Amino acid sequence: MRVLVTGTAGFIGLHLAERLLDDGHEVVGIDAFTPYYDLSLKEARHARLTARNGYSGHRIALENKAALDDVVAAAPIDLVVHLAGQAGVRYSLDNPRAYIDANIIGTFNLMESIRAHPVRHFMLASTSSAYGANEKMPFGETDRAVHPMSLYAATKVATEAMTHSYSHLFSIPTTAFRFFTVYGPWGRPDMAAFKFTKGIIEGAPIDVYNNGQMSRDFTYVSDLVEAIVRLSKVIPAVPASRGAPIDGDSLSPIAPHRVVNIGGGAPVALMDFIRAIEQATGKRAKLNHLPMQAGDVPTTFADASLLQSLTNYRPATSVTDGMAAFVRWYRDFYRL
Repeated sequence: MRVLVTGTAGFIGLHLAERLLDDGHEVVGIDAFTPYYDLSLKEARHARLTARNGYSGHRIALENKAALDDVVAAAPIDLVVHLAGQAGVRYSLDNPRAYIDANIIGTFNLMESIRAHPVRHFMLASTSSAYGANEKMPFGETDRAVHPMSLYAATKVATEAMTHSYSHLFSIPTTAFRFFTVYGPWGRPDMAAFKFTKGIIEGAPIDVYNNGQMSRDFTYVSDLVEAIVRLSKVIPAVPASRGAPIDGDSLSPIAPHRVVNIGGGAPVALMDFIRAIEQATGKRAKLNHLPMQAGDVPTTFADASLLQSLTNYRPATSVTDGMAAFVRWYRDFYRL
């Protein structure tokens, strides 16, 4: 296939693009190289991809609709995986405009390009933060997601609704997948795995929110990529051509649009996650206990049964193995 992946200089975009290239597909990458974090890390990811046959990269922002249209119109595209956007719950408190521009306007422009140049399947990254203030656990795709607790989460819920409308109006097969705390090699410096590893190796205190009384459904990046690849082959059908229903399916009654959790369904206590990093680094953490951060939630917990039903797969890498791999990458990349 010819696959358009947005956000290929990002953490997940790199891993997905490499997997697609390994599988023999052609990958067209788009990334804006925004300075949200260290650009040298983005450049290093980009260099890995540009060295590969079958990859072509474009440095454009999705907000630049004319440039985006040129890329999409250049040659027929089979699959679009939309990973680009402004990430991070806490940063949305400081720079909300970045989330409106990248997540709302950027996604709208991409939808318009796809409407003009149809594809077999449109996939977009959403987030477990969409569940917001929900207290029912585990989080299921058919649960209401109407109480986002940060602007980041609100923009992701908005993109789910926006793509549903286009899916209904223009019969665009669409899958929105909700990530659950993805970590692994080449990860973002603003995420816990990176910040904790850096602090522990350097002997600096690490900030632990809610006094450590938090848990996350941590998802190792290669597990996430495997799930995305499998879901890419499960194309939502229009209502008139559907077979027998699947228990707990989030497939829209009026559109070829589905929401799917990608998480293992096994939350890990934050302190256990820190202990996995201590084990991988051989050093003890110095903890700086802090209250809950605005916009954050104490627990995420995925119901992975729909993913299992659709793909016969669910993430299973333990945080012990996953953080050992991350620490090896971190030491190698920073020559420690």
